[in-house]
Amino acid sequence: MGIHDGHRERMRQRYDQMGADGFHDHEMLEMLLSCALPRVDTNPIAHELLHVYGSLHGICHAPRESLQKIPGIGPNAATLLRLIPGLCRMYYSEQETHVILNTPEKCAAYLIPRFIGRTVETVFLICTDSKHRLLSCILLATGNLNSAAVSSRSVVETALRFNAAHVVLAHNHPNGVALPSEEDLHTTDRLFNALAGVTVHLVDHIIVADNDYVSMADSGYFSMNASYYP
Repeated sequence: MGIHDGHRERMRQRYDQMGADGFHDHEMLEMLLSCALPRVDTNPIAHELLHVYGSLHGICHAPRESLQKIPGIGPNAATLLRLIPGLCRMYYSEQETHVILNTPEKCAAYLIPRFIGRTVETVFLICTDSKHRLLSCILLATGNLNSAAVSSRSVVETALRFNAAHVVLAHNHPNGVALPSEEDLHTTDRLFNALAGVTVHLVDHIIVADNDYVSMADSGYFSMNASYYP
């Protein structure tokens, strides 16, 4: 048995009994790193990562090259850390059975996890039936840090492909605040009109920044005099 095996086994047992709520950030990070660094004391590495990047969020979004400058962090450990945001998105995307998205709050709660770890502007389209039951959530476009182009044709074709009665557009502001730009307002009007031409209702346009969001329908930004939330 290695010098650290007893400590790690006690931590694993504690996790089995208490779950993540019984752990500090550095302890969770220490346990995770031990999977990639089984023969290394990962406690000081975990503390150093938190010291340099400030939070688990900062660590998991750090560039690989930067992570590997931390003593003890090699390619495998850096890859493991950078896998976490994508794994979280995949986990949340599987929780989609019998989802009803009939309020801005429900739409935002559904959407925010899908933007975890995304460092460029990304656009999703939620398609629902006439009772606001989820049909699909499609990634429409990705762009650079500040923009992602979405064509009216792609939005209309996606809505028709899933036989949607309602759709919700959503995109993120990776390095900004969850407030619509002039371009966002123009895009919303353009897509509302394009969808209305095929009798599909654009219910909302939600903008996400980290854990914050703005519902354009709920915040007075929607220029259309119609809301199709119940």
